[in-house]
Amino acid sequence: MSTLICGSMAYDTIMVFHDRFKNHILPDQLHILNVAFLVPDMRREFGGCAGNIAYTLNMLGGDAKIMATVGDDFAPYDERLQRLRLAQDHVRTVPGSFTAQAFITTDLDDNQITAFHPGAMNHSHQNHVGDAKNVTLGIVAPDGRDGMIQHAREFNEAGIPFIFDPGQGLPMFNGGELENFVRLADYVTVNDYEAQMLQDRTGKKLDELAKLVKAVVVTLGAKGALVLAGGKQIEIPSVKPEAVLDPTGCGDAFRGGLLYGLAAGADWALTGRLASLMGSVKIAHRGGQNHRFTKDEAAARFQDAFGMKFW
Repeated sequence: MSTLICGSMAYDTIMVFHDRFKNHILPDQLHILNVAFLVPDMRREFGGCAGNIAYTLNMLGGDAKIMATVGDDFAPYDERLQRLRLAQDHVRTVPGSFTAQAFITTDLDDNQITAFHPGAMNHSHQNHVGDAKNVTLGIVAPDGRDGMIQHAREFNEAGIPFIFDPGQGLPMFNGGELENFVRLADYVTVNDYEAQMLQDRTGKKLDELAKLVKAVVVTLGAKGALVLAGGKQIEIPSVKPEAVLDPTGCGDAFRGGLLYGLAAGADWALTGRLASLMGSVKIAHRGGQNHRFTKDEAAARFQDAFGMKFW
């Protein structure tokens, strides 16, 4: 049976400015800001939350179905998905639009200036959960506002358990809307910053929100993760990575592991640890989809890291 991943597909263009922004932005001239940065280093990565989550879940052996809207420029990504044998039955092209994309310029102090164009992502409500067959688990990841609202409702109405993963889309919703998402969902996953914003906007503490779902999962970066389920708090340890190169997509890799564990019926101790391992594997590679492993390699690394078996 399949896991339906509703979320964005995007291109990430990362550029490196070999100087510091502060040397070129004059504080007393911000009202007439007009600067240009020479960026000798540039790379383009395949990204988007749905693409990143599906990538990791697929490598673990899960049956990932992507549901997303893309633009006329999607051909290179399309070819990649074919090579990865990731189904595109529910990837809809919106004519006259661009695929969502981020343009990120980083300076020598790791400061970033980012411009994000949502493009076809804003049409995600054109897709419907009911169009996907044999789905037993889902996730509503960052996407177009209307699409996120619609897909959460459709998962709930279809009786399909799903994760609400607001991510960078969280600021689009007010407290009432966020609480409604939680009430519709079976699981919620956020990072520590998003957890605080979720509490501030809903006016409810995490333990209160956890009573509305089967579990709330909070990622804590290098400190691991915390699972609030059944009135208990389960601490998930982190895994020391082989290198710390790029945090982009670590949360998505974590969610890929989370979905695999849930689909497999594993308990939270195992599921959380697999998710933690996936985040650690990803951070040692640049971009959201350049980490590679076989299921056997993942099993060996899991046992090395935690002294127990997942499979």
